[in-house]
Amino acid sequence: MTADLFDAAAMYDEDYLHFFASPGGGSAPTHGPVVGTAYAATSAAADIVWRLLDLRPGMSVLDLACGHGALANALAARGCEVTGLDSSAVFLDRARTDAAAMGVDVEYVAGDMRRLPGWTGRFDRLVNWTTAFGYFDDPANRNVLAEIARVLRPGGRMAMDLDNLARFLASYTPSRITAARENGDMLVDRHHWDPLTGRFEVERTVVRDGQVRRLTFLKRLFGFPELRDWCTAAGFTTVAGYGEDGRPLNAGHDRMMVIAELP
Repeated sequence: MTADLFDAAAMYDEDYLHFFASPGGGSAPTHGPVVGTAYAATSAAADIVWRLLDLRPGMSVLDLACGHGALANALAARGCEVTGLDSSAVFLDRARTDAAAMGVDVEYVAGDMRRLPGWTGRFDRLVNWTTAFGYFDDPANRNVLAEIARVLRPGGRMAMDLDNLARFLASYTPSRITAARENGDMLVDRHHWDPLTGRFEVERTVVRDGQVRRLTFLKRLFGFPELRDWCTAAGFTTVAGYGEDGRPLNAGHDRMMVIAELP
């Protein structure tokens, strides 16, 4: 296997939760928190997932790259049997804490989305939410789709939420600043888009409690036709694209929601 393209553990850590999943924090670009005003966003995400995946209480659902559990916990609260998998121990600790506070039962598992446990045919539905796909080289990204197809039952469905490439490029900015507190804590992101690889790279500077550290992360961006073809190659027979309002995808949507079904 090729080496990871960036250090995910350094990216998805306690600093991330400090800025994006705590009262007064910024708007999370990867996994929505369940605190503060972001609760409404999590509820809205659960609403659209419920509708697009035709979810029902009692269905088994895998939240792949579940982050700190906002969506997984919300779906469990609606009666689904939810498993959440993520590579970040910090995020999983937060997810378990929030699940306990909500009084919901979610099985949280530490793991790598490229090599899922022996769950062949276990799940009715799978969610991969808020740009939690595309963090590896293309062969590894394709393997993630094959693993998704493997753990779903026949007729199972996947919902994947990503940046809408057309809208993303139209609103592209070279940098962004996220401030979390009045004490001067902030994230400064410098952006680079490579059209030859389809990768979006971010050089991040974290300023917290007077300390400064730097890291780099990247993600692969997709247009719908490319990802549709990848899903088809992984074994899905029906693949549809929607925007964040649940309507057919267009260039004005901020998000691209891909719904894929196995035969």
